[in-house]
Parts: sequence; C-alpha cells; structure tokens
Amino acid sequence: MNRRAPRISGFVVLLVLVVWLVAAFLLFINLDGTARNIVLASGVAGGVLLILPFTGMMVINPNEAKVVQFFGRYVGTVDSPGFWCTWPLTASQTVSLRVRNFETAEAKVNDADGNPVEIAAVIVWRVVDSAQAVFSVDSYQSYVAIQSESALRHMATCYPYDSHDTDRMSLRDGAQVAEELTQELRERVNTAGIEIVETRITHLAYAPEIAQAMLRRQQANAVVAARLKIVEGAVGMVQLALDQLAAADVVHLDEERKAAMVSNLLVVLCSDQSTQPVVNTGSLYN
Repeated sequence: MNRRAPRISGFVVLLVLVVWLVAAFLLFINLDGTARNIVLASGVAGGVLLILPFTGMMVINPNEAKVVQFFGRYVGTVDSPGFWCTWPLTASQTVSLRVRNFETAEAKVNDADGNPVEIAAVIVWRVVDSAQAVFSVDSYQSYVAIQSESALRHMATCYPYDSHDTDRMSLRDGAQVAEELTQELRERVNTAGIEIVETRITHLAYAPEIAQAMLRRQQANAVVAARLKIVEGAVGMVQLALDQLAAADVVHLDEERKAAMVSNLLVVLCSDQSTQPVVNTGSLYN
C-alpha cells in the first residue's frame, strides 16, 4: 500500500522563496509612484502565495515516516530522512519505523489439560508499511497489543504446561512455543502492515491455587521415572551376572537358587540405603 509521495528538497524551496522576496524588495525600492503601488499590491498577493509552500514542508527523522494526505486523499509516504517539501495544504501523520517491544500482562488461562496457568510474553515488532498501519486499523499500537494477548491465550490452550510424552510439545518447550507464537501473530497483524520480529515467553507458572498440588505431582513423576530407570538397570545387571556365571561355568544353580540370587541382587541394587551382607557359612542345600 505504501507509495512514494512527490517531494523536493525543502532547502531548494526556501532558496527560491528568499530569492523571490529579495527581487521583489529591490524592484519595490527602485520604482516610484503608480508602479510602486502596483508592485506593492502584487507583493501582498504574492505574500499570500508564499505561505502555501510552508504548509507542505516537513522534517523526517531517521527511522520515521510521514503519511501525507491531501483533503482526505492519500498522496504518498515520505520516509527518507531530511528536510522535504511536498504538495501545499497537505496534512501528514508521523509513524515511527523503529523496532519496539512490550510485555503482555500475565494472562491466566487453562492449558490443554485443563490446568490453570499464568503466562506472559515479550513481543518485538515494527511498522513496515506506514500507510497500511494508519489506514487499515484504528490504532495500530492497540491492535498489536490486543492481538498479541489473544494469540498468547490461544497458544496456551493448545498445549499442556508439561508433557511426559516426548512426542508431544508442551508450553515449557520455550523455543518451539515462541516460534509458533511468532508465526501466528505475524498472520494476525499482517493486515496492519506490522512485522513481528520475535516473541519470547517471559513468565510461565501454574496458578497459585494448584501450584502446590502440581509440584507434588511433578515430584512424584520424577521419583517414578528415577525408580523405573533404577529397575531397568538392575534387571540388566542381574541378567549380565547370570549370563557370565553360566558362561564361565563357575557354579550351577537350579531355578530356585537362581530366583533367590535374583531376589537378593534386586534388593541390593534397588535399595535406597546401603545393605548389610549376610555370609552363609553352611551348605547351599539343607
């Protein structure tokens, strides 16, 4: 939607106006009588015309643009830094092209599992089409803020806070969640000429009313996962011990003795505390 507005250097316009004024003044002082009155009347009319170019003058700062309108009609955009003059009697609206960021308010929503969570994010954005930002939406700053909160809430409802399934993404997968949030937000604000540079999750926690319960659940899950790993390792070590004893032909054990050996080894390997050995000085068989 952006198009370049017709413009010339403001310094050139000022130079022309100064030359015109000096020439008119010299002509006025060198004339007498009726000719001076004619020049005076022409000078008054010319002075009114001299005011018109000043209505089209503007100063553009770096990373700034001005959207120019002529009685409600879009003329174009001036985005080159400097002192410029465009059509007279035009109105201009300044739009910053700088990169801006803000942090959303902490939103309380239910995740995919129905658990209430608190989430907030930082949104980094900038205007890339100043005319579209001015004319497509009422206030592009408010539009970005509202759409960011809406996209963040939608993202929070699509994934669980924490997932024990490695194939399922959760809100704690910060990089992936931020990338998906960025893509969704870009689609939402594209109509306003806004570019989303990046997003980052800054706050993620369970709501206070369930925080303690979920903490205990996480601790229980961690204990179960650790026990599962210990048992898996212990079974492997027992199997290795039995295989090596059989391969070395050190001792021959019947099924009952193997079961007793497996039981003792699992107790030793899976116990939280150190075990006290009992030495059998008698026969293996009664």
